[in-house]
Amino acid sequence: MSGSQGAALREAGGSRGTAGHPTFEEAVARIKAARSFQDLTESENGAGRAYRRWAKLIHPDTVGAQRRATATDAFATLSALYKAREKSDWRTNPWGSGDVAELYVDGDRLIKVPRSPADNDLMETEATALRKLWTDGDPRFRPYAPRLIETFVHEDDQRRRRWVNVLERQRGMGSLAEIKGDLGVRDAAWIWRRLLIAIGWAHRAGVVHGAVLPEHVLIHPGRRGLVLVDWCYAGHRPAAIVKAREDHYPPEVRHDRTAGPATDIYMATVLMTRLMGSRMPVPLRRFAAGCTYDAPRMRPQDAWALLGELDDIIPRQYRN
Repeated sequence: MSGSQGAALREAGGSRGTAGHPTFEEAVARIKAARSFQDLTESENGAGRAYRRWAKLIHPDTVGAQRRATATDAFATLSALYKAREKSDWRTNPWGSGDVAELYVDGDRLIKVPRSPADNDLMETEATALRKLWTDGDPRFRPYAPRLIETFVHEDDQRRRRWVNVLERQRGMGSLAEIKGDLGVRDAAWIWRRLLIAIGWAHRAGVVHGAVLPEHVLIHPGRRGLVLVDWCYAGHRPAAIVKAREDHYPPEVRHDRTAGPATDIYMATVLMTRLMGSRMPVPLRRFAAGCTYDAPRMRPQDAWALLGELDDIIPRQYRN
């Protein structure tokens, strides 16, 4: 808290709130003293929660008649600060472009803004999938997907509304699309294993990723970490596919727009086969062939069981 903010609180007077819960007078003073919405947040990850917390303290509908004018003024200031944050914070820090969204960074946050409002449904699909992973999935495997911090609807100057997802930023990671040259067995082994763990975790939680593509798999070679990102295509009836990668998809997606666990297994296998290229040994080629039949019912359905089969093929020293 800045010195001016502390002084404003002292001047406000009023009764002392409980620990962590300012009084009405303290909340009004803090909001009036804020130069930006960042002054009202305790961390970079809690803007939405912070807004709801302050709004609850000073909303005109929650105070008596004597305080209503003060509350109305404070609430208007709070709303303006929050709206200014939406317009400025992520817009000033462009990071890159995804399949359907522009990406911005704000500290440890990655903000995904769809280029077209017509893709709002894909952003909502991602938010729903990530929430389901966090609530229904085994918490031990949460590092395999980005954490959804918050969502909000942004309205631009032309009054077009976009669904925005705010995710935890994956620092120090690069996508498999950036790999140059064919992967050897040692590197392919740990990536393939972790990819099967990631999709197996999702399937146990009732979520199908639906687009296991090079740009959607982030890795950290030093830590041997892997994160599966871009859950916009999740579900048993994908709303869209990545046209530039259409040849990575199995027939059920390309022809019927259906997906299941066998879809993710197929796509993960195609991905690893292409990454290894000419360096893929014969036993792994046979393994891959059994995962990429055209008919999904002929493919393996359980990624974690398939992991055990992969371990029987990969040399022991490469399995960690």
